[in-house]
Amino acid sequence: MLRRILALLAKELAGLWKDRKTRFVILIPPLVQVMVFAYAATYDVTDVALGIWNEDAGTQSAELVRRFAASPAFHATAMLQSPAQAADAIDAKQVAAVLHVPQRFSADVLAGRRAQAQLLIDARRSNTALMVQSYAAAIIGGYAADLNSGHSAPVSVMTRDWFNPTLESSWFILPGLVAVLSMMMAMLVSALSLARERELGTFEQLLVTPLRPAEILVGKALPGMIVGWIDANIVMAAALLWFRVPFLGSMVLLQAMLVVYMLAGVAIGLVISSIARTQQQAMLGVFVIASPMVVLSGYAAPVENMPAVVAFIGQADPIRWMLMITRGLFLQDMPTWLVLQNAFPLVLIGLVAFGAAWIAVRRVVT
Repeated sequence: MLRRILALLAKELAGLWKDRKTRFVILIPPLVQVMVFAYAATYDVTDVALGIWNEDAGTQSAELVRRFAASPAFHATAMLQSPAQAADAIDAKQVAAVLHVPQRFSADVLAGRRAQAQLLIDARRSNTALMVQSYAAAIIGGYAADLNSGHSAPVSVMTRDWFNPTLESSWFILPGLVAVLSMMMAMLVSALSLARERELGTFEQLLVTPLRPAEILVGKALPGMIVGWIDANIVMAAALLWFRVPFLGSMVLLQAMLVVYMLAGVAIGLVISSIARTQQQAMLGVFVIASPMVVLSGYAAPVENMPAVVAFIGQADPIRWMLMITRGLFLQDMPTWLVLQNAFPLVLIGLVAFGAAWIAVRRVVT
């Protein structure tokens, strides 16, 4: 029995190795994913973009600002002058936090009164907000300990978590899952379409029908778009009705963005389907493409902490831009102009992907 099992095992391994595409899938993707996960999937929070809103011209406030700017946990990227500027910077994700020093901060320190600064934090990513709070508390603690003993006024920082005041992890996870799950399903359904025709032997029948290549492309794309759109709305319904995640933006705008987003997903799936010969190869292709896409999108690990090269590559990831839209519309009532600003690269990705799908499908059916 053992000899028969070993013979079958040898036959299966030889079959896997003999097929060039299967050999590529076995060897190359693990190496690529090791590099992607090692560099991109980091939960460390460093080099946080910090906005400075200092209303006090005193020496004490300048020293506090200097300590924040000199900390390896922060880098000052914007000097702000008003509450509106602070709100706009956080809304647009230009900064992850804003340090606000009020006018009487230095006077309170010198007079021995309690001096209090404020830290406004973008809490759409709850784990990042918690770590930013701890970094700020450590800096404030060191600053208070180093004050002149003759003026040992208590110094504290009041934190305010925007968009997710209770730091609920579900508020962060579920809006992102709308983008991730819908993309996976749209890619999978479209990737299986042409591969299924080949595997079942009906591909030749499809070629002799009066359908033109453009009609085949649309007919194969629409099911993936519909399935992805339905799954996105199922996740949204669960988030709103069961988990009570707030939705502050425009539902019509979100649905329109989902249509654009699904175009990119099905286009990627059709490219995979045009290359794959079997449904198994198509599913493996989706896995190979989808895993790096999720990591590079910032769904789990902050994009801001990725190396510059990895973050640059991630700009071609449609999930990255849709995550910003879904989380923005769920938690902050993202303005229409900002939604469209994030939708512009999404449209470009969709057009490029659909162009590649058109070339791939046309090559297969002609």
